Order: sequence, then structure tokens, then C-alpha cells
Amino acid sequence: MKPLLPALFISHGAPTLLTEQGPTHAFLAKLGSEMERPQAIVCISAHWNTSAPMVNAASRPDLIYDFGGFPDELYRMTYPAPGDPALAERIALLLKDQGMEAGREPARGFDHGAWVPLKLMYPGADIPVVELSVQPRQTPAHHAAIGAALRPLREQGVLILASGSATHNLKDFFGRAVDSPPLDYAREFDDWLCNAVGTDDRESLLDYQEKGPHALVNHPTPEHFLPLFVAMGAGGKGKVAHRAFTYGAISMAAFAWE
Repeated sequence: MKPLLPALFISHGAPTLLTEQGPTHAFLAKLGSEMERPQAIVCISAHWNTSAPMVNAASRPDLIYDFGGFPDELYRMTYPAPGDPALAERIALLLKDQGMEAGREPARGFDHGAWVPLKLMYPGADIPVVELSVQPRQTPAHHAAIGAALRPLREQGVLILASGSATHNLKDFFGRAVDSPPLDYAREFDDWLCNAVGTDDRESLLDYQEKGPHALVNHPTPEHFLPLFVAMGAGGKGKVAHRAFTYGAISMAAFAWE
């Protein structure tokens, strides 16, 4: 039997991740080739926020350019990966089995939380992708339960890819250079997070707003951190896969749960 693909959380940063060379660009560009090729990908994106779980059931999703003020070339980029309506239905049924009703969205495109990292990881755009939303008004435990419900998909060669940001204070992002040194509050939270994942301290992670240093400064709103709990819930022992910072305030850390 082939080893299971890990459940991944990656920090997707700004859309210019695609065009600016740097440690995280290089990490993601190698990551896809370093793993077994998935049969399909479930991408949990911080940029799709709903009150209840929603799955993208489109067969040919368009791209959503859900950002403004960036170079024109980013708005001309394409990522024509197919959707997978059958997998979307399977996800909805797995969630229903765990008491969570999930809606189906028949026409939504891929937002940049999905297509930006996927364009680096799998540039051929030839692996089916289904996007799954996060619920910012729900708890980390709710999102970990979603991940646990998705765990059987890993046995079918499906990659669970959670896309968000290890820290995400946009107020301190703007106006800084891409190579600005990490701000103290962001570095301290990143250190705590990497230690908690590496030691499998799930209790502290689920209570990050109380246990994580400067948690609400790093995540004034929770949507970019919630995908992490889906990946955690879908996997076993966690490990740090990548560490870097951009713009001083944005940790680009990535984690893998085996």
C-alpha cells in the first residue's frame, strides 16, 4: 500500500508569491514533486468564508482575482485545473455523516488562496481540485472536526491542502518591504506555533487565542488561521515543513500532518 499523502497547511501570502522569488516560492515550487502525485486535491481556502461548510461542485471552475492593486500580469494568469463534482458530493456526504450539513456551490471559481499556491505546486493544472470553505464564526474545534471527517479521502489518494496564513496582520503588512525583518509579535507567535505543531500540542492549538502569544494581534480575524485546524484534524503527528517571513508581519510557515 502506498503511504498516505500528508495533510498540509501552507501560508499563501500575497499573490506576488507567484512572481517574486524567495524561500516560500522555492518551497512550494518543489513541494508537489516531492510527494506522491495526488488523485485529486481538496483545498480549504481562507478566502472562501461561509456560515456553514460549502463545497465547490463546478466541473470547470474559473479563476477569481480577489485582490486589488497588484501587477497587471497577475490578472492575466490562468489555472485551468478541472473540478470534480463527484468528489464534492463525497465531501458533502462525509460531513453529513458527522452531523455537518454542507452546501454545494455549482459555479464558484478558484480564489487566490487556492490557485496561487497550486500554480506553484502543480503548474500543469491537470489534477482535479475541489475547494472547501471556512466558517469564521465557528471554532477551531469545528474546523478540526471537518478535517477528521475528510480523513478517509487520504486513503483514496486525495491531498488535503489547507491554505491560509500562520500570521496575518494586514495593518502591519502594508508599507513594508518584502524582506523586512519579522516584527517581534509575529516572530513570537510563529515560534509558539511551530513548537505546538511539532510537539503535537493540540489542546494549546485549539485554544490559540488564549495560549498563543499576541494571538489577536497576529490574527485580528480568524479566517486565515482556521484552515490549519482542518489539516490538523485530517492527519496524525504534525511537523514543521517550512519557515519564512514576508513583509515583516506575515509568517509563511507550512506544516504537514502525517
